[in-house]
Amino acid sequence: MPPIESSPAELAVELHAVLGLLTRRARAATAGTELTASQRSVAARLLREGPATTADLARAEFVRPQSMRMTLGALEERGLIARTPHPTDGRQVLVELSAQGVDTIAGILRAKQDWLTTAIAGDLDPAQRDALAAALPVLRALAGTESTPAPAVATK
Repeated sequence: MPPIESSPAELAVELHAVLGLLTRRARAATAGTELTASQRSVAARLLREGPATTADLARAEFVRPQSMRMTLGALEERGLIARTPHPTDGRQVLVELSAQGVDTIAGILRAKQDWLTTAIAGDLDPAQRDALAAALPVLRALAGTESTPAPAVATK
């Protein structure tokens, strides 16, 4: 059977709905963390990419610097981030995850990966898993990321 042609608008509506459902299901796997979605996103970015300035984080997360300062303040109150002087610009400060932050965020990511692994293994047949694997480069291109997969978080 040939694939059904869909308009970009139809694909956008369906993709948005499906991604929203997947995001909510993954978030439910880590509901007890008491971190907001923006706090988890910033902390996960710091885990993946390393130290950054507040301005760099704000640009990467598409928020105003004032909003990023509030997010970072909440993470700092929980002991999840540390601030250090910028090595080449004394006017700036770098934000990085603390040891507790690394453990917390790695645990959150691990729980999400465990949930998704279980869902893929249990809910999809081999043909569906192959279709999902074939769709990943397209999804990465749509997200504007390089074509290499994200690193997995080590399980304990």
